[in-house]
Amino acid sequence: MATTITSDCINCGACEPECPNTAIYSGAAPWEFGGAQHPALAQDIFYIVPQKCTECVGFHDHEACAAVCPVDCCIPDPKNVETHEALLARARELHPELTIGDDAPSRFHKEGAAQPAAAASTEAAPKAEAAPKPAAAAPAPKPVVSPAPVVAAAPAASVSDEEFDPGAWEVPIICKDCASHYTIPYRHFQAGVVFYCPQCSGSFVPTSKLCKMVRDTFEGFFERRKRERESMETRQTRERVELESRQATELDEFEARLQEMAAAMKPAGKLVRPKGIAAMFT
Repeated sequence: MATTITSDCINCGACEPECPNTAIYSGAAPWEFGGAQHPALAQDIFYIVPQKCTECVGFHDHEACAAVCPVDCCIPDPKNVETHEALLARARELHPELTIGDDAPSRFHKEGAAQPAAAASTEAAPKAEAAPKPAAAAPAPKPVVSPAPVVAAAPAASVSDEEFDPGAWEVPIICKDCASHYTIPYRHFQAGVVFYCPQCSGSFVPTSKLCKMVRDTFEGFFERRKRERESMETRQTRERVELESRQATELDEFEARLQEMAAAMKPAGKLVRPKGIAAMFT
């Protein structure tokens, strides 16, 4: 059976880049197949084209869109039941450039996987309202970590500074609902995780593409700074060693010169013995 997206969709977009068949489209966007365009199947939410959906058979042992959906709205379509063989054949048709064997990944191969008919009957029953998934708590707003100002007399900072610790990085967010600013810890910024604005509780769900952009931006910036800092510290260490060696040599030469100067000093005038009363006691 093809996967479908229910009206619970929050338009986070996390599912779109995960589909190996490009079967997921944003609302109102026309879909393509065989070089032709077709009208959108939904206007306000993301949708899945049944003709291009293989339930990830041939690529994953699970439905990738359902795995990243933060509100569990990617579900098997009870109105479009299909067998493993039909989905595998479609995967081969959609990807003639690939060799997809009979033992390709498939959720039907997983132990305890439900058969299509059983799944259909399960989905036909009224769906109980699921309890909301716990979301990662939004951290209290705080400024993005910035490097401390360099003081001329201060020693060079170590590369182990907090600036280069990913645990201290913060991703700035502007709420789409109330336009307030808050931050998300970099280590928690992952595709499909739901974050909430601390002011209005508006949701924010990063997509895989957005996560890659943030990762490239943060790691590219701080890795470059780290390399520059390490190069500076190496250079300063080498220059300090050279300076200390040169000054030690100069100090030895200076002390030798002082000894030579002391040996070359002669008293002024001619030595004269004392006369008078003082001479009687000498």
